Amino acid sequence: MQRRKFCPESSHRRQKGRSETLKGFILDSYALIAYFEDEPGAEMVERILEQAEKNRATLAMSIINWGEVYYSMYRSKGEEKTEEALLIMEQLPIKLIEIDKNIAYQAARLKVNHSIAFGDCFAAVLAMNMDYPLLTGDREFKKLRDKIKVEWM
Repeated sequence: MQRRKFCPESSHRRQKGRSETLKGFILDSYALIAYFEDEPGAEMVERILEQAEKNRATLAMSIINWGEVYYSMYRSKGEEKTEEALLIMEQLPIKLIEIDKNIAYQAARLKVNHSIAFGDCFAAVLAMNMDYPLLTGDREFKKLRDKIKVEWM
């Protein structure tokens, strides 16, 4: 795992008077995988993480997509590197959204009507419900361009 430059700051180092949120994003697993594996789009993710650390952006991710990041990295990098990434992920300024019956129902309905991966349906539902653009490079989301806003990496 190649570590990115971004290092979460402790809360006492945050700038005072900068608590207003200017924008929000839903992160797909694609975004964090790109960040950790230094793939195309990693710099964009890093900039957005820095904005969130300064309370200038709100970031959210479904726990399902968090799990996708874990298993994808485990397969490509092995257990040790993935556990290192997990420690970093826990410090990132990303709100993890638990999945309840209503969100699962909405994701299932989306899957019924669109040929996209089920895990991607959870990210899309959060983007719809929270009215935030989805940060991703996964072209599969083009199929949902009439339902969600996408910020392409």
